[in-house]
Order: sequence, then C-alpha cells, then structure tokens
Amino acid sequence: MKNELLKYLRTDILPTEFCSGCGCGTVLNIFCHVVDELKINPDDIIMVTGIGCSSWIPSPYFSADTLHTTHGRAIAFATGVKVMKPDKHVIVIAGDGDLAGIGGNHLIHAARRNIGLTVFLVNNYIYGMTGGQVSPTTPSNVPTTTTPYGNTEPAFKIAELVSAAGASYVARWTTYQVFHLKKAMKDAILNKGFSFIEICSQCPTSYGKRVGMREGIDQLKDFRDNSIDLKKTAGMKDEELENKFIVGKFAERNRTEFTENLRNINRKFDEVPV
Repeated sequence: MKNELLKYLRTDILPTEFCSGCGCGTVLNIFCHVVDELKINPDDIIMVTGIGCSSWIPSPYFSADTLHTTHGRAIAFATGVKVMKPDKHVIVIAGDGDLAGIGGNHLIHAARRNIGLTVFLVNNYIYGMTGGQVSPTTPSNVPTTTTPYGNTEPAFKIAELVSAAGASYVARWTTYQVFHLKKAMKDAILNKGFSFIEICSQCPTSYGKRVGMREGIDQLKDFRDNSIDLKKTAGMKDEELENKFIVGKFAERNRTEFTENLRNINRKFDEVPV
C-alpha cells in the first residue's frame, strides 16, 4: 500500500541521508502528519532553514517552497518572507548550533517582536554535521572535538530563554514523546505570533558516543526515563533537576503579531492627507 504521506516528500531523493538512529527522521515524520491532519496545502507553506543535519528536514526532503540560507540566518530570512507574505505559514526547522549559536540574536529578537513564525529547533546538543564541536546546548563536562577535556560552559536553557524574550507560544518535547510533540506542533502552527518548540533529539553519531549512548535507542530511553513535566518541577531544587529533560508548555500568551502591527502603521499612513 502506498503511504499517503509520501505526497509531502521529494521522493526522488529518498531514502534520507540521516545517520542511523538520528532523530531528524522522526521530526520529519511527525511534521508530515501534522501538515496532513491540519489539511494545510503545501503551497501555503514556506520553509526556511540554515545549515546542519536538521536543516535537511525542510531542504531537500519536505516538498514545499524552501529557502536554504546561510548559517545562523534562517530567522532573519524568514522574517523577510513573513513581512511580504503574511498569509503564508512560514516555518523554520533548524538545529541548536544554527538557531541558538550563531543565530541566537535573531532568535531572541524574533521572540521579542512576536513575529508570526513557527520555529522548530532540533536540539541534539552538539554540532553534529561538522565534526562534533561544542554547541550552546552541550551539557557541562561533556567532551567534544573542541572541548576534549569536557565542556566548561553551562548550557543554554533555550525554551526558557525564548519564553522570557516574549514569544507567544513556547514548548519543549523530545523525540520520544511523539504524540505530545505532534500536538504541540499543531498548536504552534495555528498560533498567531512567534511560536517555538525545542525538540530534544538523539544523535548517536556525534553526541551519543561521547556520553556512552552509541545507539539511537539508548538516547530515546534516556528521554523516556529522565523527562519530567514542567508542572511537576515547582518547588524542586536545581540538583534534583540536573540531567532531567523538563518538557511541556512554557508559554502561551496573547500578543499582537509583528506584521499586523506593521500593517496597522501602513493603514494610518494611508489615511494621512498629503
């Protein structure tokens, strides 16, 4: 039987080039289900991405209009698209190095402005495609190619950072919690304003082998055993939450969307006599 979701993929280049056990295939699978269940016409979607393993999810594999941009600039390009095409679903899928590292400033300002973008940050805790360098989300003490004796820096708490910056919808889930993630993706796409989901994803090739989890299933079990719902963390101490994946919805607030504000200004200008 033909899989009905294949219509959303560029089948002439399948199978994917994702490493065995990588979580990017799971993210692509869930995203296809979301688009199908929401009955969104791919012609109404514009995908934007940067450089990295997870950037292959929208480009080349998902069959929609796509901008494959320079490293760290996906949100900047997506902002331009949304300003000119406010009625389109402008969706960014990229990695932690791309969006939280070199692109971190674009990320927090897009959240502050509440630009009507949907951003899925696939967090594999390392620069997976380019050799396994330390990323902004690499946990402390984890050795990488650029921190061979252990990472001395604390990791960014990305979902919390974006929530504090003012995004109207923020969540974090792992590739183990596929049904929760699918529901969150739907909510994010339908939300009016800046929507952000941090997706904790397994990377056995570059990250897993450095923390003793060389198979994708090992990291999935880690997500299963060490995830804790945000609602249950109240009153818990930092040491109790160490090495835990805090999952759930971090923000859902009503704010005026950025391009709507722009159009309101334009309308006022049009009404002023010359």
